Amino acid sequence: MRSSAAHAQCTHSKESRAGVVWLRPCPVPSLPLYFHGQLSRGQRSRTSPLCAPTSGAPHAKPTASSLGPALHEPRRTPLRFQCPLPGCALCPASQGVTSVPALSAAFPARSWQGKRPGKRKLPPIKLKIERQEVNIQPRMTVEDLARAMDKDIDHVYEALLLTGVALDSLEPDSVLEEVWIKEVVKKSGMKYKWAKLKQEKVRENKDAVKRPPADPALLTPRPPVVTILGHVDHGKTTLLDSLRKTQVAAMEAGGITQHIGAFLVHLPSGEKITFLDTPGHAAFSAMRARGTQVTDIVILVVAAEDGVMKQTIESIQHAKNAKVPIILAINKCDKPEADPERVKKELLAHDVVCEEYGGDVQAVHISALKGENLMALAEATVALAEVLELKADSTGLVEGTIIESRTDQGRGPITTAIIQRGTLRKGYILVAGKSWAKVRLMFDENGKTVDEATPSMPVEIVGWKEVPSAGAEILEVESEQRAREVVDWRNYAEQQEKIKQDMEVIEAKQKEHKDAYKKERESLSNLTWRQRKAALYKTNKHLIVMRSKERVESDKNVLPVIVKGDVDGSTEAILNILDSYNADSECELDVIHFGVGDVSENDINLAETFKGVIYGFSVNANKSIQQLAAKKGIKIKLHNIIYHLIEDLKDELSSKLPPSVVEHIIGEASVLTTFCVTVGKSKVPVAGCRVQKGQLDRKLKFKLIRNRDVIWKGFLTSLKHHKDDAQVIKTGMDCGLSLDKNIEFNIGDEIICYEEKEVERTISWDPGF
Repeated sequence: MRSSAAHAQCTHSKESRAGVVWLRPCPVPSLPLYFHGQLSRGQRSRTSPLCAPTSGAPHAKPTASSLGPALHEPRRTPLRFQCPLPGCALCPASQGVTSVPALSAAFPARSWQGKRPGKRKLPPIKLKIERQEVNIQPRMTVEDLARAMDKDIDHVYEALLLTGVALDSLEPDSVLEEVWIKEVVKKSGMKYKWAKLKQEKVRENKDAVKRPPADPALLTPRPPVVTILGHVDHGKTTLLDSLRKTQVAAMEAGGITQHIGAFLVHLPSGEKITFLDTPGHAAFSAMRARGTQVTDIVILVVAAEDGVMKQTIESIQHAKNAKVPIILAINKCDKPEADPERVKKELLAHDVVCEEYGGDVQAVHISALKGENLMALAEATVALAEVLELKADSTGLVEGTIIESRTDQGRGPITTAIIQRGTLRKGYILVAGKSWAKVRLMFDENGKTVDEATPSMPVEIVGWKEVPSAGAEILEVESEQRAREVVDWRNYAEQQEKIKQDMEVIEAKQKEHKDAYKKERESLSNLTWRQRKAALYKTNKHLIVMRSKERVESDKNVLPVIVKGDVDGSTEAILNILDSYNADSECELDVIHFGVGDVSENDINLAETFKGVIYGFSVNANKSIQQLAAKKGIKIKLHNIIYHLIEDLKDELSSKLPPSVVEHIIGEASVLTTFCVTVGKSKVPVAGCRVQKGQLDRKLKFKLIRNRDVIWKGFLTSLKHHKDDAQVIKTGMDCGLSLDKNIEFNIGDEIICYEEKEVERTISWDPGF
């Protein structure tokens, strides 16, 4: 700035005693423009802007924009122009502009008495800003909210900073709570309004249901449906073989029945009995439970030499839950160590009281392998059936239960079913679960084609659109259109039930998060904003680190598996075993897919995506599938015995575990004396020791034990025998040693020499057999 002395030629530049001179630069190029003014008591006045030359060069004509600040600035006195350059044709004064009127000309006169004019404020200008309106609705996702606001997803994330939302776990499809939806809209300078939701029309229930009970006059006798239950290898399948004169057991892998079979047996007396053969080992407890739902009588097989076992007790419980009477078949009575009476006494503890002990349970001593006393067992079954007065209505719409389902390469989905009401014929339309069928073919237990199936008759049905679940209820409907309507309704009902369950889970989590957020805010209420910010940062940082650590650990210890079974019941049984898996802390077991049928290309692609292993039970993988799997590095493990499959799975899980480190002790020594030696400028503690056991090897690890506590672990810096360096000190020899850490020794301390060996770990999961 220049002083006012430089503008002596300006008539308005002289200082007044009552005020000061203040200056501003001139907007005209190469010329400074000065505002000369004085502040007097009670009034501010300004004079004209003056152009003072800095050189002899002419200057440009001032423009309206350059003079604007001076001409339009609020003032109370007129501005007068006077240029110090003689004959300047560019200044306003030379063009007839000698002054600018005061503000009083533009504003009406008002009394200023008692007020300071310099303190008057102009009325504020109120601008009406139209804010964007956003339609919001409950359960909006991050992506939905960003789309409604016409913003990107990052904008929503930024608006949620320093809130109770865990941003590190927030995904574009994450559902936001109502309070956070409103918060984002407000922070974005917008206003919200609730969108009008379309009210979904309540759908009419189109499900198919059972008919009411039939008129007793229409009922006719039917064969009993009998289930054979018992412990593994107690002779159930052998018993059925003897009754129906087939050799099913010889064809089954490992001599153990792998899935349910339903058979109609014709006795010499002309009576018929339908048998359901359920596997006896623990893996198929769910299949046994489902089998008893359609059962009239349970034959409980117990080996005379083994007595009551774990699966025997489970079978008794299934029969009681289904309220089905029991016939006791004590098998293997031909063996020398057989003790039938011991079996009957053991069963008393489980409320199975035989007739000899005053109960109502018939007990028959048999030998299934030799076929001894089987007719007595059959007669006991027929006698109990007569007491139960088993009858059914063979007219009207068909009802039944699916015992087993599978997929046949040539025939498509096939089910084994028990007809419970009506008579099934070709061309009938059936619904089971979320599948329906138009019956194309029916086969009996021997594979022969049948034209009709009456109550209690087992039959294989061909014509299903999809594979229904085992245990599903079969109902006949009037037409294909009606069948599609029923399936559509059941899919809709299942979807609504899932949505309801998801909503309950979401609401519970939202309440949990909201309570945690309130609690956190209450704990931060007494802190300054800097302290709150630091506390929130530390909390979020800790969560992010923990979650990242969990992801890394999860990636290392997860075994994705795909399970394929020959029939629906087998797959379900394997899944039931996997449900008992309880070693997730060691290695997580993730079933990414399961199904019925041979291993397919889709299974290979899915296993490649998740880096998983395919387990097949009684299924095949053709040559092209095996080549594709080998090319992509996918393991396919096929088994025919369920025990082998589970053991293989346990080995695979164990291979995912990091090895455990085991310390193998090489030698032990006792500290007899302590002293220090000078190394450089420092003193190093040294222990005088005697080897009590084994040997001390300098290249191995050592640990110092004092009062049974490990004080130190590491390596030796020196090991000497007398004054010579030594590599190994054997039993009975004395030595001096120093550690890689400065630790004072005490007489009586123990020095242990050991080596670490890695040992493969075994998964701790016990599947129950």
